Amino acid sequence: MTGRRAAGPAARRGQRGQSTVELVLVLPVLAALMLALVQIGLLVRVRVMVTHAAREAAREAAVGADDDGVRTAAAEAGDLDPRRLDVSVHRAGDRVAVAVRYRDPTEVPIVGALLADVRFEARATMRLEG
Repeated sequence: MTGRRAAGPAARRGQRGQSTVELVLVLPVLAALMLALVQIGLLVRVRVMVTHAAREAAREAAVGADDDGVRTAAAEAGDLDPRRLDVSVHRAGDRVAVAVRYRDPTEVPIVGALLADVRFEARATMRLEG
């Protein structure tokens, strides 16, 4: 004989818990990867919302709103927390430039605790109307 084990019932009994052990080892890694994907998706969503807020604020400034009206337009443009939102308006000649900065906390369980808050910034410039 070459030292091989028989493929009978005795050999299968020793491998009974192997699948369970493999699942226990791999499942936490898969769960962490899924949570990381969720966090990335949420950050992309916030990035799009900050860009939209900058465009809406610039549009509001272009039609003649004061700085408070511009800040209000940026805050109402999306589902952004106004306490974490910073809007600056700069008018020069026939153009207005708006910069929107937003600090987004990473709140997904496990993954969010490993990452610091993410800061986003978007700028928009438009020609003044009227």
